[in-house]
Amino acid sequence: MAHTSQSNVHSIRAHEVIERNPGMNFEPDLFGRIRINRSAVERRAATVATRRSLKKDYQAAWLLKALSCIDLTTLAGDDTPGKVRRLCQKARRPLRRDILEGLGVAEFNITTAAVCVYHNLIETAVRELEGSGIPVAAVSTGFPAGQIPLQLKLAQVRESVAAGAAEIDIVISRALVLTGNWQGLYDEVRAYREACGDAHLKTILATGELATLANVAKASWVCMMAGADFIKTSTGKESINATLPYSLVMVRAIRDYCELTGYQIGYKPAGGINKSKDAINYLILMKEELGNHWLTPTLFRFGASSLLGDIERQLEHHLTGSYSAQHRHPVS
Repeated sequence: MAHTSQSNVHSIRAHEVIERNPGMNFEPDLFGRIRINRSAVERRAATVATRRSLKKDYQAAWLLKALSCIDLTTLAGDDTPGKVRRLCQKARRPLRRDILEGLGVAEFNITTAAVCVYHNLIETAVRELEGSGIPVAAVSTGFPAGQIPLQLKLAQVRESVAAGAAEIDIVISRALVLTGNWQGLYDEVRAYREACGDAHLKTILATGELATLANVAKASWVCMMAGADFIKTSTGKESINATLPYSLVMVRAIRDYCELTGYQIGYKPAGGINKSKDAINYLILMKEELGNHWLTPTLFRFGASSLLGDIERQLEHHLTGSYSAQHRHPVS
């Protein structure tokens, strides 16, 4: 019977309270001269999967860590209250009891980091998660394309907060990046931050639509300057979503911003992360670039749905030596 180490398990659900990023004045000189060597970024990103080898109990511990950082998400046109209630129950109890007992972690309250839904299902999720400590995140501002007037975007943010969302995932206006209107992007995100109030603001860059890695870096800087609590890669609806090269550029922007201001910004890759090995690669990237401190749900999240099912399947394989069918690990 396998048992993950107690020190690893104790850190799984650590939600350290950190001082929230207040933002700063718009300072284009801090990012205006950024240039990115794409070849160098891609070479560094390619080493992530080869620098460390995680086996047996160590791999299981990292998978439990990944599980605890998932924003368990459903953003489909056929979402129903029943589907969201099932998703919330899975967030509360993401692993079967026999797997928890086999890993020796049954006494720990292992849950996902949050549940992410559309606005009209916030209240359903809040009721279903009552007493669990799991926050509800809501996508907003005309997700996924963001092609609605600013007044409607701000109204949607305020309505989602009023409905009980503790975290708001907004989409930036990509046109502001593509036309170099950095002041406009700053003003937009600053307005979202004010509309969020106490709710945490996650800014989705839609990296696959920003044309260059330099634009990704600059957009990251502007969103953090404007008061973002997290920067996030993608909506999951673009043709290119989270990748390790995009992530490397974004987490290095987080590192530089923290060195300048002292404020720690969270990071959320989303879209296309559905395999356990991919999740571990992102955790390794965070560890190597930002350190162990960022490996908690307070500062790192996955935007995912099917990833949880694969993690549960891999953990069962760790215990039994056999892979079970995917349908034995439903997410909702």
